[in-house]
Amino acid sequence: MSEAPASIDPSDWVCPLPLRETARVVLGHGGGGVLSEELIENLFLPAFGGRAGPARDSAVLQTGAGRIALTTDSYVVQPLFFPGGNIGDLAVNGTINDLACSGARPIGITAGFILEEGLELDVLGAIATTMGAAAAAAGVPIVTGDTKVVGRGGADQLFVNTAGVGVVPPGVEIGPERVRPGDVVIVSGALGEHGVAIMSVREGIDFGTEVRTDSAPLHRLVESMLAAGGPGVHALRDPTRGGLVASVVEIARAAAVGVELDEAAIPVPEAVASACSFLGLDPLQVANEGKMVAFVAAEAAEAVLAAMRARAEGAEAAVIGRVVAEHPGMAVTRTPFGTTRVVERELGEQLPRIC
Repeated sequence: MSEAPASIDPSDWVCPLPLRETARVVLGHGGGGVLSEELIENLFLPAFGGRAGPARDSAVLQTGAGRIALTTDSYVVQPLFFPGGNIGDLAVNGTINDLACSGARPIGITAGFILEEGLELDVLGAIATTMGAAAAAAGVPIVTGDTKVVGRGGADQLFVNTAGVGVVPPGVEIGPERVRPGDVVIVSGALGEHGVAIMSVREGIDFGTEVRTDSAPLHRLVESMLAAGGPGVHALRDPTRGGLVASVVEIARAAAVGVELDEAAIPVPEAVASACSFLGLDPLQVANEGKMVAFVAAEAAEAVLAAMRARAEGAEAAVIGRVVAEHPGMAVTRTPFGTTRVVERELGEQLPRIC
């Protein structure tokens, strides 16, 4: 009988692990174990430009003294990919723009993923890579996140939840309560492109020309507007769901003022107008993801408009209306025929799941 070794070094033990190569998300990817770790380290971190570090439940961001803006949003758009973008860069840009509407300088974004079992990892990787590239281009890092996997049928491939944190500079006061009669209404560019881009892919409709999403981060545009107009910039709104109409009606009601829009001055691309006519939609209620509506004091409007047009995001900026004391809480448009019509929000959404 042979003698047992005097000592055994556990580091010499080798236990082969089963091969975990898979092209699709499995439930184990959301279990918090090795598969979860591999998904984070091998897919998300490279996509977001990060690297593994101490495990934490939150990110710590260094800021100076001042006010913090915080926003959260969820993205459930279908299809996941559409002309000009996908759910990933849409989530980044949408979160940044929500912060920008408060005049905040974004400093960090979180990314939470709800993945359906069976989702192709190539699809997830493409979305994560686009998301990371969008964050890098905007200069706003994705600093922490979470992943959950649900069984087949528990989600429509992929949902993204985000939160965004920003710092509001001293002296910046933006909100609907500051809107007053005499203010000028400015839009940063052509409307309706995102909603029509989604519809063209979802319904397989060829409008004769490709309409691409307008998804873009607008925080740098807002910085330029504030630098030019200062306290004259009273309120900002990104006209996403419900489009321009929802934005101006919400501001009118919150500020107890009237808004008059000049329909002929509102920039709507011909392809969008044609598509909306074909589908029976109002282009002023179609979603946008890279446009800003600004309510600006009349004395600051010229400087703000020039600052907007000096940037690519605002090159097509236009004055589209004014704030009045009459009909408080209501928005109307002056048509090219000289008539006036009341504009009101839809009961639901013209185009469901556009973000």
